[in-house]
Amino acid sequence: MDEYIPDNQSAGTTESLAYKLERNTGGFINRLEQLWQKRLFRLFLGFVALCLLAWLLIWVIFARDLPDAKTLQQYEPPLPTMVRAYDGEPVHSYARERRVQLEYAEYPALLVRAYLAAEDRTFFEHGGLDYPGIASAMISNISSSGRPIGASTITQQVAKNLLLTNEVSYRRKVREALLAYRIEEVLTKQEILELYLNQIFLGRNAYGVQAAAQAYFGKDVDQLALHEMAYLAILPKGPSNYRPENNEQRAINRRDWVLGRMLENGWIKKEQHDRAVAQPLGAIRSGGARFERVGGYFIEEVRRQLIEQFGENEKAGPFSVYSGGLWVRTSLNPELQEYTKDALRTGLLRYSSGKGWSGPINKIEIDNKWAQRLASTFIGTDYADWRIAVALKREGNGAEIGFSDGARGRIGGAPSGLAAGDIIAVSPAGGSNYILRNVPKVSGGMVVQNPRNGRIWAMQGGFDDRMSSFNRATQAERQPGSTIKPFVYATALDHGMTPATLIVDSPFCVYQSASLGRKCFQNFGGSRGAGEQTLRWGVEQSRNLMTVRAANDAGMENVVKTIKTMGIGDYKPYLAFALGAGDTTVEKLTNAYSMLVNQGRELKPTVIDFVQDRHGKVIFRADKRICEDCNLDDWDGHSMPRPKPAGKQLMDPMTAYQMVNIMEGVITRGTAQNLKSLDRPLFGKTGTASGPTNVWFVGGSPDMVAGVYMGFDQPANMGGYAQGGTMAAPIFKQFAEKAMAGMPKTPFIAPRGIRMVKVDRKTGKRVFGGWPSDDPKSSVIWDVFKPETEPKRSIRKEDLLARLEAKKAQLKASKIAARNRDAANASRNNGPAQNDSDFLQDEGGIY
Repeated sequence: MDEYIPDNQSAGTTESLAYKLERNTGGFINRLEQLWQKRLFRLFLGFVALCLLAWLLIWVIFARDLPDAKTLQQYEPPLPTMVRAYDGEPVHSYARERRVQLEYAEYPALLVRAYLAAEDRTFFEHGGLDYPGIASAMISNISSSGRPIGASTITQQVAKNLLLTNEVSYRRKVREALLAYRIEEVLTKQEILELYLNQIFLGRNAYGVQAAAQAYFGKDVDQLALHEMAYLAILPKGPSNYRPENNEQRAINRRDWVLGRMLENGWIKKEQHDRAVAQPLGAIRSGGARFERVGGYFIEEVRRQLIEQFGENEKAGPFSVYSGGLWVRTSLNPELQEYTKDALRTGLLRYSSGKGWSGPINKIEIDNKWAQRLASTFIGTDYADWRIAVALKREGNGAEIGFSDGARGRIGGAPSGLAAGDIIAVSPAGGSNYILRNVPKVSGGMVVQNPRNGRIWAMQGGFDDRMSSFNRATQAERQPGSTIKPFVYATALDHGMTPATLIVDSPFCVYQSASLGRKCFQNFGGSRGAGEQTLRWGVEQSRNLMTVRAANDAGMENVVKTIKTMGIGDYKPYLAFALGAGDTTVEKLTNAYSMLVNQGRELKPTVIDFVQDRHGKVIFRADKRICEDCNLDDWDGHSMPRPKPAGKQLMDPMTAYQMVNIMEGVITRGTAQNLKSLDRPLFGKTGTASGPTNVWFVGGSPDMVAGVYMGFDQPANMGGYAQGGTMAAPIFKQFAEKAMAGMPKTPFIAPRGIRMVKVDRKTGKRVFGGWPSDDPKSSVIWDVFKPETEPKRSIRKEDLLARLEAKKAQLKASKIAARNRDAANASRNNGPAQNDSDFLQDEGGIY
């Protein structure tokens, strides 16, 4: 039951509460009013309001959009991409900022102290700002109307370099100070120094101390002497102010000042100081390339593929080429690259010799800045002792020339076409005299590939990549001529022909269409047909008429399908493409020949093996094969695990081997016999495009395949004497003499099912009585056949009977002649006529 409360009691309670509230509130307001009457209280409130307003204004004007200092905990500076050869040796770097990132512990203590002495002596003591320095800077700025200065600590410099802009203003200085406080809260002093030493710009395109140590002294930081450390420590204030080339004494004075500060702080002893001060500056003249220049065209192809996959700069993502710090393992073999470059250059010069001066490489304007203009073209060469120069003016029958470093010289016997401003190649002739050199107008490309996995070992895309960056090995589309024929005959082998199939080598005409009319083909040089010959002979002697007959019989639709499947090109089914009228690149064709050696299995030409990010994680791998059980901790008792074969089977393995075996005959008795002296199992095919405009050779061994072509960039007639066997094959030979020296003489391995049969080389018929000899032109050879396609053990009955009758007629004629010579001895006779068994025995067995 609820308790009863009288009405009068409830009203009294409510009145009492209201009174209490009024009394308490009134008392508080009264106290405020009393305080407000006091002047000090009003001043205090005004000060607090001003502080709040100031803080609000600071936040709005300076701190509202400041970056988060915590991002520095995950900060990764832009790093160059390092390129390595097949053996892991560094060969190149892609960099717009030369930088090497080190950890704080990797920097010598004296080096750190040198930077502290020069930049921020109290770094380990302050909380981000140097207040005495700020006060001094404020006084200087008030008394000067010039560029504002400030006593920036190392922390402030990190804030400016990594999180802010280089804007010159008081607003930026305030933002810098605020951010410095934040950085000190989230990073240790050692972490701040690590960022600073890895990031600062020190001239000569060097970002960070390690890169600067290489640029100025050719050393790593742990090899620097004290006086060298002190010099590097003066560079953050303005590298151009202390350039050793033109401000050496100024640099020495500033260096000695740093050494003095280190002595004052007790960081070095007096003996160390005096010994360092006595040293010359010691900086090398130029920071130069860290790596010897290797594989120009190859390295550029790697760069192009990396940019296509990962992007060029940080905007493209964390793995960009010029800031991602990638580690790239390539398939480049520097030794083979040099052999390739030398062989192609020799071939180009050999063709150009005796043809006169081909003209200038390029042209520039001649004025008082000609040296800078020449340097800015970046045209160069590393061939022999050649140098790039510019013609300044003609002098009699010679000309004055100049070099990019401002030096001058003279050439005698200058051609009439040489004019001022022409960029030329010259070589020393003693003193200031030089000889004009002829850069070949003809060009070409060469690729060397591993036929087991498609890795490209070497690539040369012209005479010199610094004269022309156009890579003719991968970008030049050229007619391959007869080097396309192996794929025509491979189609024929897949459609019923054999190496011993007889094909007529005689004029062949075909009606193409109403618009194209009748087309008649001819052999190279217009040579007459040789009648019926074996398919093998047609390949070895590169007979056009036999090729178009084989293509016609196999069907051009099938031929162009084979060519497309092998990655050479996508052509229309016209017979002209069977003779190499379609365009392709030397890289594509070399890869197709490698697939023949690889027994018809697909290969992808690659120049990059794998790519790692800056932390070592693999982010790209060319070989994507999966090897099950390859990482077992212990042997499981089964056979060794191996990756599954890569790629699809694009051609019948037996067909591929048949073509390789047939092309071995091109070397031993065909159009590339000049390669026989290499004395090892080789296959290959020469090619000469119509005109002739291009000459080719593609071939190699079971371990190495190379392709090379020569021709003008704007297709032009190379001369009637130009042939693949006499111009392109010698380039391959020069390369192979060095590249294959010491390599085992490995034979080409036949796939399962291939049958080796003795045949008559000329007729293609099977032989049982003879035996192949070492002579490549032996009448009896081993030939390769698919099962059930080899020549049969007997010949047709009518052929055998005809040969028996012919033998009998020959014997009868012999008897008559004998009787006429010895009519007096009528009783004598030559015995009975031979029977069929005697005839076959004389012939050496059944055909």
